[in-house]
Amino acid sequence: MDFPTPLIEGRLIKRYKRFLSDIKLSSGEVVVAHCPNTGSMKRCQQDGARVWLSKSDNPKRKLGYTWELVEVDEKYLACINTGYPNKLVGEAIANGVVSELLGYAEQKAEVRYGEKSRIDWLLTDESSNKCYVEVKNVTLLEEDGLGYFPDAVTERGRKHLYELADMVDMGHRAVMFFCVSHTGIGSVTPAAHIDGKYAKALWEAIDRGVEIVAYRVAIDLQGMVVTEPVSFVLPEFIG
Repeated sequence: MDFPTPLIEGRLIKRYKRFLSDIKLSSGEVVVAHCPNTGSMKRCQQDGARVWLSKSDNPKRKLGYTWELVEVDEKYLACINTGYPNKLVGEAIANGVVSELLGYAEQKAEVRYGEKSRIDWLLTDESSNKCYVEVKNVTLLEEDGLGYFPDAVTERGRKHLYELADMVDMGHRAVMFFCVSHTGIGSVTPAAHIDGKYAKALWEAIDRGVEIVAYRVAIDLQGMVVTEPVSFVLPEFIG
């Protein structure tokens, strides 16, 4: 997946009102950019961090700039645009990159299921067997070197886990796919210290047959691509 336009470098001044960020460009100009991330962005909004923006020529947009990437700890790249992981994972599945999800004849996005929810990807094989794939973006690298999800309390994320487990109970396959959009993360684990209820729900979902898949995203200033699996670490606790 390529970025829509060449990225523009700047320095983060601050993020505020969740969806807004002040960025100082290399020219010295300060612009207000859209921040396409509803999470806490813990450790991904460090003061003065290098960031990269895309710019839209659409005159109807209120904000012309969109914050896409951030440099974390002055050495890693992370994608903070949560609009990309579903597309990245969809491309990876279609291109046969995800070995765990090979052999499906049909691939549909945003299909209704559960309790007023939409599954990110619904895969169907030639025998009409279905696989429900929920995608979550992982960008929180803690000091212990592990990548954590979620980075904030998420009732919605917990609901999705139980809906996936319900699909397994109905005889389908269900996969929680952690899309690791941070070049410093080598393994993923539930963030029980942030959302203990989510960690407990994840443990329960796995116990009911939900599968966990985690893959790394290669990131540069031209684009991103899902490349290889990373390990998933499940602590021996229920929460």
